[in-house]
Amino acid sequence: MSQKRILIVSHADDLHVDVLSTKLLAKGHSPFILKLDQFPRDYQFTQTYSQRRWRTELLHLPSGECLTSEQIGSVWLRKKAPYAYLTDELSAQEQAFADKETTHTLFGFLYGLNHCYWMNHPLAARHAAFKGEQLQRAVAMGFDIPPSIISNDPSAVQSFQQQLRSPMVFKAMSSSMLAAEQVAADERDTYGVHTTIIDADDEQALEAVALLPCHFQGYVDKAYEVRATVIGDKLFAARIDSQADPRTRVDYRDFSADIPYTAITLPAAVEKRCLAFVHSYGLSYGALDLMVTAQDDYIFLENNPGGQFWFIEQLVPQLTMMEHLADCLIAGLQADAGATAKAVSW
Repeated sequence: MSQKRILIVSHADDLHVDVLSTKLLAKGHSPFILKLDQFPRDYQFTQTYSQRRWRTELLHLPSGECLTSEQIGSVWLRKKAPYAYLTDELSAQEQAFADKETTHTLFGFLYGLNHCYWMNHPLAARHAAFKGEQLQRAVAMGFDIPPSIISNDPSAVQSFQQQLRSPMVFKAMSSSMLAAEQVAADERDTYGVHTTIIDADDEQALEAVALLPCHFQGYVDKAYEVRATVIGDKLFAARIDSQADPRTRVDYRDFSADIPYTAITLPAAVEKRCLAFVHSYGLSYGALDLMVTAQDDYIFLENNPGGQFWFIEQLVPQLTMMEHLADCLIAGLQADAGATAKAVSW
C-alpha cells in the first residue's frame, strides 16, 4: 500500500506553506500543494464515479505530479486566492460563471474527503469565522469580553458610546484590510484600518454607521496582549507587550514598532478554556487574541481559524508551532476514518 500524502491548499506566495513543506520533506513526507491562484490553469482535475466509487485525480501540469483522492490522508486548508484561467480575456459574466463553477468543483472535491484528518475542515472554519457568534460563545464558555455592539443604527451606537466608561473603538469584523485584498490595486480606496478609537464628537463616523452594520467595543486598558495559537491539542502562547510603544497601544499590529514578544504559560483555566473554545467548532487550529489587564483578568477578543502564526514563531523561536503542525499532519495520516470524522465537526 502506497504512503498516504498530505494535501495543502493555499496560494503561491504563502510563506507558511514554504516553511512547512521543508519540515515535512525533512520528515520523509512530500506534500502535494494545490495553489489556488494557479488553479485550474496549471492543473488537470478529473472526478469520476464508477463501480460505486468516486475517484478524483489532480495533475499539476508544470511538474507532472499527480495526486488521487485515495492517496490523501491529511489536509491543511490554509488560504484562499482568486482562481487563474487559461485566458485573461473573460467577460465579467464569464469570469463570474467560471469562478462559481470552479468553486463547485473545488469544494465538491474537498467536502468529499471525509476520510481525512483536517486542519481545518472548510465547514468548521466557516462556522467559526463570524465575530458576533464568537463573542456569544466566548461568554457562554466563561470568557470576559469588552462591552460590544454591532448595529447600523447611529442612535443606538451613540447611546452605547455615551454609556461607556472608556473610549469606544471600531473593529472590522471581516477584514482589517477593509476588503482591499479583493479588488485590484488601482481600485483600492484604502489598505485597511486596525482597531481605531472613535471620538465622541465624530459625527461623521456615527452617521456612516447607517450605511452598514458596524462593530464597536469599549476600549479596555491592558497591561499586555496574548496571541494563543491552538494546534491540535496543544496551545502556544506569546505575550505581546503592546503598551511599550505608542503605535501599538490600541492595536499591536503595527509591525513598524519593535515591541517585545515572549513565550508565556497561561493559567491552567485560561488555557483549558482556549482549547475548548477552538475544539467546540471542530477545529484543530485557531489563533486567539486575548488582552490581560493590570488585575490579571484575561479578556477574549477573537479567534481566527486561519490566522497567521509564522511571524510569532520568528519572534519567539521557542514556540515551535511549525514543527508541531507538521507532526499533527503526519500523525493524521495514520488516523482511521472513524477517529478523524469524530474529531471534525461537520
